[in-house]
Amino acid sequence: MLTPAQRHYERVMAAQASQSPGNDLTPDTTAYERQLLKLAEDKRSLKTFQSVRDKIELKRKLLPAYEAWVDGVILGAGGAQDDVFMTVLVWRIDVGDYIGALAMARYAVAHDLRLPDQYGRSLPTLLAEEFADTTLQALKADGECDLAALDAVADLTADKDMFDEVRAKLFKARGLVSAANAAALPVDDPQRAPGYALALDHLRQALVFNDRVGVKKDIERIERETKTTESPPGTGDH
Repeated sequence: MLTPAQRHYERVMAAQASQSPGNDLTPDTTAYERQLLKLAEDKRSLKTFQSVRDKIELKRKLLPAYEAWVDGVILGAGGAQDDVFMTVLVWRIDVGDYIGALAMARYAVAHDLRLPDQYGRSLPTLLAEEFADTTLQALKADGECDLAALDAVADLTADKDMFDEVRAKLFKARGLVSAANAAALPVDDPQRAPGYALALDHLRQALVFNDRVGVKKDIERIERETKTTESPPGTGDH
């Protein structure tokens, strides 16, 4: 656990390091190298576990030690490539710290930072796919889903290149969460119909990008639900 003075020092060093032009953090390689060494040690610790659940729990314990560095990088706003920062971003997604991950993602996307080679994906692709996959898994388990986080990822990646299948998956997740939110409202709630309309829009967009994304039955179900709730009283009585 870092002391307040140590956290302040890390923030200052990270802020200075982020000002380095290009990909080298040469103004203070010692501070950055220390972070890289710590990261390498933590990665070795993670490799001792085979269980994904255990890896996630360890990441949760390790992450606080990087907070000062992350804050300093964002404070410095220099935009230098930083593999420590980018790895921590992914770890925050892994442990479910979506607010923290999105704050880092906004900085990383703004400065066109790259993920370390080990991830094999661009940052926009990883953001879209990880947030979509997590949401779709939560929907299956009747867990909580954050539509605002999905929308934030969509905004961040709207003009970025990625596979159509990944963008379709993000639209699917947004559509299904929008539909679930609408379904949870009272039948006479004025926000119910717009919620379903938004859901259908997202799901149809998903089909545009990938006609095998698996939303056709969801679209049919929502259309039936919408017609049922919009039918005036007495319809079908005669």
